Amino acid sequence: MKVLMAILVLAALLTASAASARTLRVGTNKTYKTVRSAAQAAQNGDTVLVDAGLYSADVTSWNASNLVVRGVGGRAYLRADGAQEGGKGIWVLYGTNFTAENIEFSGASVPDKNGAGIRFDTTGFLVLRNCYFHDNEDGILGGCDSILIENSFFDHNGYGDGQSHNLYVWGRTFTLRGCYTHRAKIGHDVKTRAVNNYILYNRIMDESDGTASYEVDIPDGGRSYLIGNVIEQGPHTDNNSIVSYGAESASNGVLDLYVIHNTFVNNDTNGGTFLQLRSGTSARVVNNIFYGPGTRWSGSSSVTASNNYLETLYNNSPKFASPSTYDFHLSAGSPSTIVNAGVAPGASATGYPLTPTLQYVYDAQSGPRPVVGALDLGAFESGSGTGDTAPPAAVRDLGYR
Repeated sequence: MKVLMAILVLAALLTASAASARTLRVGTNKTYKTVRSAAQAAQNGDTVLVDAGLYSADVTSWNASNLVVRGVGGRAYLRADGAQEGGKGIWVLYGTNFTAENIEFSGASVPDKNGAGIRFDTTGFLVLRNCYFHDNEDGILGGCDSILIENSFFDHNGYGDGQSHNLYVWGRTFTLRGCYTHRAKIGHDVKTRAVNNYILYNRIMDESDGTASYEVDIPDGGRSYLIGNVIEQGPHTDNNSIVSYGAESASNGVLDLYVIHNTFVNNDTNGGTFLQLRSGTSARVVNNIFYGPGTRWSGSSSVTASNNYLETLYNNSPKFASPSTYDFHLSAGSPSTIVNAGVAPGASATGYPLTPTLQYVYDAQSGPRPVVGALDLGAFESGSGTGDTAPPAAVRDLGYR
């Protein structure tokens, strides 16, 4: 009876919250002229629609819970222009559950050199879709229970001291999907201390002028999946390891890593290490392409490797579509050691399926991965050019195992 009463009370509260939710409009001819004024007026469950355009020095905190903030008619551009909120960044989140869509952030700078486009350390979930973070000291910085970032861009974030990054998160579950994160300044393109990490179908790169340290840093281990990513290290990298796993601790409880169907490219002629693994790591490394000089993995770990393609020379033996422009799709000439050379990767120890169902679609999207014969190695199926697939409807799937 007590459980039933609790459920009824919760249902009543949720119904009342939905009934009282409002839509606030921001723009030059709307009720709220600034994002800050709308944030101060926002109540739990509200939706804030922000007209596309420039919002200079319009920094704010968001204190209400269950908010959705969405740019309409294009991205709403939040440019710091010297302003900052609470010594933390452009937007600072204090409420539970927050969704942002179609928002651009740049110029975040604070005295401690850790100014973020979005700063948060809250409960509940954070969802970011079709957002763009560039030229901040941190793109995003913070933690909550579940973080989902999809179809978003991160570029040239970092103070340049190695302590600030394109994105730096922690919490129970972190998912990065269909995103383009590149050219971090000395820091990492992706840094996560989350217990469970799903890094799926992304484009993660240094390119010609990036100076990132690790492309992906998972310093405390945890159950982590890298599936279907294109990961490239450039000639000006600050650290010649590409993916680092467990470099600082094993505090997330397990050292369980799945590296499946990725295309790794090392454009640092000095070589390096593709996968730097903490001692004791259990890793499955299946159906990947490793292109360029360097050690494939290092550390006293248990690595189960199968059906990977290795090439140390810059001879384009995989027959990538256009390596000089960072297009690592396969082409009609890709060899049989890549095309149809994959093995069914099965599932993780917890039952999470490892076979890729999507692939990265330029620019910052993901779309269905075609099924033609056996699986091809790497992040793309052969014959699936950048314009061949359409992105699926966005899905908020926060409950992973």
